[in-house]
Amino acid sequence: MWVRCALSGAQARSQLQPGLLATWRRHSGAASYSASVQPSRVRALIYRSHGDPAKVVELKNLELAARGGSDVHVRMLAAPINPSDINMIQGNYGLLPKLPAVGGNEGVGQVVAVGSSVTGLKPGDWVIPANAGLGTWRTEAVFSETALIQVPSDIPLQSAATLGVNPCTAYRMLVDFEQLQPGDSVIQNASNSGVGQAVIQIAAALGLRTINVVRDRPDIQKLMDRLKDLGAEHVLTEEELRKPEAKNLFKNMPQPRLALNCVGGKSSTELLRHLAPGGTMVTYGGMAKQPVIASASLLIFKDLRLRGFWLSQWKKDHSSDEFKGLILTLCDLIRQGQLAAPACSEVPLQDYQQALGASMEPFVSAKQILTM
Repeated sequence: MWVRCALSGAQARSQLQPGLLATWRRHSGAASYSASVQPSRVRALIYRSHGDPAKVVELKNLELAARGGSDVHVRMLAAPINPSDINMIQGNYGLLPKLPAVGGNEGVGQVVAVGSSVTGLKPGDWVIPANAGLGTWRTEAVFSETALIQVPSDIPLQSAATLGVNPCTAYRMLVDFEQLQPGDSVIQNASNSGVGQAVIQIAAALGLRTINVVRDRPDIQKLMDRLKDLGAEHVLTEEELRKPEAKNLFKNMPQPRLALNCVGGKSSTELLRHLAPGGTMVTYGGMAKQPVIASASLLIFKDLRLRGFWLSQWKKDHSSDEFKGLILTLCDLIRQGQLAAPACSEVPLQDYQQALGASMEPFVSAKQILTM
C-alpha cells in the first residue's frame, strides 16, 4: 500500500534483552515493576551475523525484560528502514551494535509504563531513540529512560517515525557550514532521498533556493513534479547538470555556496564545479561507492572546502538538550505545514522481507515503514 505521509540515539542498549520478566502495576498515577510468572512475548527482527539483510535478518519471538526503576516499557508504533540500517546489518557502518542485535535505528513508540525513578516520561508519551543502535524493529521493548527522547504526539505518526535522522541531518547541514541568508542557493544530489526531501522543505522554510539533482529514470517527470511540490525550485538530472546549458540556472539565481553530497564519484565532482568560489561541499553519504574527486584547480582557484557530516558524531559533540531543541524546531515546522515526512510505503512487520527488498531497489522513492 502506497501512502503519502502527511505533515510529519546516554548510549542506547544494542544487545537483545535477557529473560528477566515483568509486569506492571500502577499506583499514585505512575507505574512500577512487580515480578510475574507470565512472559510477555515480543516479535523482533534480529541478525546474528553481518551480511545480506535478506539472508541474515529473521523475525523471532523474544521475552520482554524489565531492568529496574529507571527503565521504560515502550510499545513500538512504526519504524522506517534507512540506508544506515542496511549498512549496519551489512557491517559497513561507523557504529556497529553487539551481536546478536535487533535491527533499526529510528522509529516512534508509545510509553506503556515507567519505573519508579523515571521522572521525564509517563504512560502515553511518544518517544524516539536518543542515539543510533537502539533496535527499533520490534513490537515492544524495555529501554533506559536516557535512551529515549519525548516527541509531541500531535504530529502525524509517520512524521514522528522518520523525525530523528533525515530531517535532523538536513537541518544541521543547512545551518552549520555556511552562513546562508534568504535568497541564497543550495545544490544537492540524491534529492529524492529522505534527507534530500527534507533539505528541499527546510531550505524553503528558511528562504533558501534549491537546485536538486536526481538520476534519470522512466518516471522522471513525475519525480520532478513531486519534488517541486515540496518546494524545489530547480530539478534536473545528472546528465543535464553536465551540459554547458546548466550554467543558465545562475542567470536568475546566485551560484550556490553550499553543496550537499550523498553520492560521490562523478556526481560530487559536478556539484563542486557549480559551487561559488569559497563554497563548501558537505558529504554525508556515498551511494555510488566511489570516492569524492576534487580537481586541484577547483581547490586552488576556487578555494572550495570539503567537509563531512555524521549525525551520530554531532550528537557526541553536543548535549542532549541541544538535540531535544533540534527535534522541537523540526516539530514546529511540521505543525506549520512546512515539513512533511517522505513518501512512504507502510509494511506490516511480518512482511519485513518485502520491505527490506524494496528498500534496496534502485529508483524507489518511497520510504519503507514497518508497522507493528
